[in-house]
Amino acid sequence: MDITLIVNAGSSSLKLQLFNQEAESFWKSSINWSPQTQTIGDLQKLFTEQLTKELGAPIAINQINAVGHRIVHGGDNFNGAVVIDARVKTELLQLRRLAPLHNGAALNVIEALELLLPGVWQAAAFDTSFHHNLPVEASTYALPLEWRERGLHRFGFHGLSHGAIARRFPKHKLISAHLGAGCSLAVIKNGHCIDTTMGYTPLDGLVMASRSGSVDPGILLELLAQGVTAAELEEGLQKRSGLLGLSGRSGDMQELRQLAMAGNADANLAIAVFQQQLLKAIGAGFALLGGLDVLALTGGIGEHDQVLRQWLRGRLQLLGTAQIAIISANEELEIYQQITALR
Repeated sequence: MDITLIVNAGSSSLKLQLFNQEAESFWKSSINWSPQTQTIGDLQKLFTEQLTKELGAPIAINQINAVGHRIVHGGDNFNGAVVIDARVKTELLQLRRLAPLHNGAALNVIEALELLLPGVWQAAAFDTSFHHNLPVEASTYALPLEWRERGLHRFGFHGLSHGAIARRFPKHKLISAHLGAGCSLAVIKNGHCIDTTMGYTPLDGLVMASRSGSVDPGILLELLAQGVTAAELEEGLQKRSGLLGLSGRSGDMQELRQLAMAGNADANLAIAVFQQQLLKAIGAGFALLGGLDVLALTGGIGEHDQVLRQWLRGRLQLLGTAQIAIISANEELEIYQQITALR
């Protein structure tokens, strides 16, 4: 049997799926994890436990003959899926600083599976690939030429999720909203992305679980002037901002909804700021598209937060008869399809 393991290493969860040669998923698992604290040895143990305990008799680990990975940041060099070799790993290591919550963790996962499954073919699909043909007016920052020549431009992320949704609505004016621990919108016309909220890194755009999203760069200059170091800025923006920073309690929207219902003012503020930024981004997408056929919601918040859904329905009535589609995220199938095309 031709069996492919797909690994989706996110900032808060590690998702695994097994596919047969007919592209049918016959097993999946999602594990909460902390990528900053899991060693390669921890990952080997985790994979072994998951695959042997959960699967049991139907399949042994040594029956897996291909592995596919989600890589968040592909930089300028990776515009499509690639077979993982030493050169690819070296380039991904250089990109680690641009997506520190993701790329480093993915490299550790690759190494752990190389040790667990020696000689097994491994390939990677990239979140940035879907956006690599952004119009120049969407990808270009208003920076001096000498800075732009350093490769500073908008990449966009969550492309595996947005791309899968785009294929469902190939002739539509579509806004794809991936809302989870990380959040982004893609503005899509006739299957092609024309703008997106994340930028050079996954830190830009919407309010996220622990990431700030867009902030006035003058604030960062002021913090530097006050003596905050670059390392402290990165840690604060990546891990202590967003819903967590606003609420002081949690980056989990479900928990914040419960706190808000109990009258917690900080939770209410976090939700209000999140919704404000989301609605502004949807409005901008509507203007770029010249109308809206479908708003697709996916990711943990997008799929499960019914309060947000009803709030959006009320606001979107002003934009016409746009359909709200709730779509289960299936980045793993997208990864499988992209890497299988390489074999």
